[in-house]
Amino acid sequence: MNAPDPDRSGPTDDLGLHVPVPSEVRRVVSLVPSLTEAIAATRPGLVVGATDWCSHPADLDVTRVRGTKNPDIDAITGLAPDLVVANEEENRVPDLDALRAAGIPVWVTRVRTLPEAFTSLERLLTIACRLPAPAWLDAARRAWADADAASWPSRTAVIPIWRRPWMVVGRDTFAGDLLARFGITNLYAEHPDRYPRIPLDDLLATRPDLVVLPDEPYVFTADDGPESFPGVRPVLLSGRHLTWYGPSLASAPEVIAAALHA
Repeated sequence: MNAPDPDRSGPTDDLGLHVPVPSEVRRVVSLVPSLTEAIAATRPGLVVGATDWCSHPADLDVTRVRGTKNPDIDAITGLAPDLVVANEEENRVPDLDALRAAGIPVWVTRVRTLPEAFTSLERLLTIACRLPAPAWLDAARRAWADADAASWPSRTAVIPIWRRPWMVVGRDTFAGDLLARFGITNLYAEHPDRYPRIPLDDLLATRPDLVVLPDEPYVFTADDGPESFPGVRPVLLSGRHLTWYGPSLASAPEVIAAALHA
């Protein structure tokens, strides 16, 4: 990512980059599903463009601009947004640079822990989008206030996010931080890569207590995933509650707890 430019005006995003946010933001294009939901739930009508993967709110009716990794730059610029919101992990630097070159302010988030998520969301909404802090953000903070790893049995887990090849959650991830709050030790939390490719035999050799299988980016189901881990208890989880940061955070503790108890 580009180094911060101290000569540019405007507030800084999560990467420390100065973003020339206008005094009034009326049109936003979001390149991140969780951020789309966060902004649309806070101010309906503010989002005018979103990726094909932006599924929430369920009634979202905006122009679609392809995916997170292949956004339609011409379509985005044609929407004349006051702001584009993106994420360090989900979006590619060349695409964001192309939008900046077109004169569009781009705000990039970076989230790897729950506290970072709360801080990033509040800054995105109040500074970048010029909105008041929403009630759902306070509700999410309250929902997680009682999440205490000490009150849960300590268990080990592998957390696949893809198969063919198998990829798992590694170090410094939001999903890993959420699960740790329920006493789950990610067996690949010390791996040099954040999402390493690990052969299935190696995953099985770690002898995990659990295999946590979210339904995104790969759609693991009861019939697709658990059979590869015989003798290991599968935990099927909504990816929206494990990997998204937005309004879903308010219900995520209950959803994750229910899955672990199932």
